[in-house]
Amino acid sequence: MKNLLKDRVALVTGGSRGIGRAIAEAFIAEGAKVFISGRDEKVGEQVAQDLGKQCHFIACDVTDGKSINAMVDSAVKQGGRLDILVNNAGGVWGFAPASQMDDETWDNIIALNLTSVFKASRAAMRVMEKQNYGRIINISSVEGKQGKVGFSHYSATKHGVIGLTKCMSKEGGPYGVTVNAVCPGLVITDLIRDNAGSAAEAAGMDYDELIDAYAKQAAIGRPIKLEEVAAITVMLASELGGGVSGAPISVDGGTASY
Repeated sequence: MKNLLKDRVALVTGGSRGIGRAIAEAFIAEGAKVFISGRDEKVGEQVAQDLGKQCHFIACDVTDGKSINAMVDSAVKQGGRLDILVNNAGGVWGFAPASQMDDETWDNIIALNLTSVFKASRAAMRVMEKQNYGRIINISSVEGKQGKVGFSHYSATKHGVIGLTKCMSKEGGPYGVTVNAVCPGLVITDLIRDNAGSAAEAAGMDYDELIDAYAKQAAIGRPIKLEEVAAITVMLASELGGGVSGAPISVDGGTASY
């Protein structure tokens, strides 16, 4: 199907690489005008150029509330409205059992993976309530539905995103705003490549062995493809997803039990 998002205006945080870029590409293919955000202005501008005239870059540090507000304001000003927000920006700082984790690591990932989602959603919701229409889609994780040794910081943020999603869906419903979470399983992105080394070392494996072990936890026995995450996100952003709200939707190949 084409033009599912015709004339819609979307904002994708962390949209210059990985899952965010795949979502931006899918939205553009379905007719949306897309704003992508990121901290690296040079990279972001190049990605926007690569994706074509329907894509525009907005520099933003999602750990800074003022920067988030400016990002949303810019998208609304340039796009005339804001129909879709995808909270994709996030990260993880390596492998660390909770007993060995320092405060700075914990605080940094809470700010990046959870607080930023709240602040961007809050800013977007204020716009969408006035429009009586909107779609907020938060990229959580399979680790928002289960736990893994050494990732208490990451898992806590992704569980938190699901809780935030459920609450804001109740608040947005009367205004025609749906709020959902997409929970991918293992997707091979730069984030995984950059951070899997410490987990592999702790498990006594090399990188390839760890990836293979994680992949085998899925019923389908393989990593999830970027386009598979993007496809679900398109559905939730479109009119086809209008009856879905407050849902943490797994795209994990059968890894989590619910």
